[in-house]
Amino acid sequence: IGMLVMRTNIDIEDTLLQRAMAVGHFKTKKQAVEAALKLLARQQVYRDIAALRGQVEFVAEDERELDAARC
Repeated sequence: IGMLVMRTNIDIEDTLLQRAMAVGHFKTKKQAVEAALKLLARQQVYRDIAALRGQVEFVAEDERELDAARC
């Protein structure tokens, strides 16, 4: 499966990028920026899932599934 890659020029604060690269142990600026974008997108998914709290009910087909869900 091919990925669509878009070349983009952006201005990023040097200190912020260097800190992100050090904390994330990234070797390239591209790796750091892509990780940040993925994290941002993932956080929205987590918020969407959290919004479903209390609206979804798990129904086990048998007791083993219920026990496994409790672990």
